[in-house]
Amino acid sequence: MTESDHMKCIQIRQPGGPEVLEITARPIPEPQAGEVQIRVAAAGVNRPDCIQRQGHYAPPPGVTDIPGLEVAGEISAIGDGVSDWSIGDTVCALVAGGGYAEFVTAPIQQCLPVPDGLTMIEAAALPETFFTVWTNVFERGALKTGETLLIHGGSSGIGTTAIQIASQMGARVMATAGSADKCDACLKLGAELAVNYREQDFVEAAKEFGPKGVNVILDMVGGDYIARNIRALAPDGRLVNIAFLQGSKAEVNFMPIMLKRLTLTGSTLRPQSVTRKGEIATALKNQVWPLITDGKIRPVVYQTFELSDAKQAHQLMESSQHIGKIVLTVKK
Repeated sequence: MTESDHMKCIQIRQPGGPEVLEITARPIPEPQAGEVQIRVAAAGVNRPDCIQRQGHYAPPPGVTDIPGLEVAGEISAIGDGVSDWSIGDTVCALVAGGGYAEFVTAPIQQCLPVPDGLTMIEAAALPETFFTVWTNVFERGALKTGETLLIHGGSSGIGTTAIQIASQMGARVMATAGSADKCDACLKLGAELAVNYREQDFVEAAKEFGPKGVNVILDMVGGDYIARNIRALAPDGRLVNIAFLQGSKAEVNFMPIMLKRLTLTGSTLRPQSVTRKGEIATALKNQVWPLITDGKIRPVVYQTFELSDAKQAHQLMESSQHIGKIVLTVKK
């Protein structure tokens, strides 16, 4: 192969800390039937990328080991059977891996147009969090207009996304965060109440925020939060778990679940089928993309790093000092 057949990308040398991320050259992936090749302008950094780097979140079978779950860029090649997109179109896309690279391929079902008014950097911050929030809060959690939603980690990429979408959809939003600055950021994005979990009991706050508790909780903490979330839910409430930063095991008293008729659910996005992800993409395009175009929702980008500085991006992610999203930029 010639140099023109290769691209720069980030590989995980071995499981470990951010220092195991290194720049390398790999063959440029070619789009298969139903896929497009994207010349990446920017790629979002997400906590699952860190978990993969640590060796705890292997890519699905057949997926590249290059990390990165979301990108924005320009379509540079088209596979067989693709009719809705053309070379030169700008897209943002959810990918199962491979985002930390100059080129990546994506199924057309997982591609969305870059909303008017957004930069490529902002567009790269959309797919992973918006897909995750939509399917978990509005599909699994069945949040409705007028209901109350508690979001843990309100200043994270997921949190800043969930606050904006839920408040725009007519829900009353409560968030938790770990500092006054982060709580203030949650309020500015549309949360009605922000609780500093280091200083205040979110369970008691939730019981005051909604009648007898909140209707839906989006949780990425797990551990002892699971039992506390159950106490914070109103009758017929729904607890949706999407991650377990404090562990996935907990001792749970099921009596309140029965007495309050609660639903405990959750999901991970990466292993789901292309068809399922396409359904989520369609819902986002119809119901959320117009809100972005109108300026009512905008991704919060905290800091950008060049592709070669991916390890610094992971260090920032794991420090939890950021508010919103971290994005890698890819030079042309």
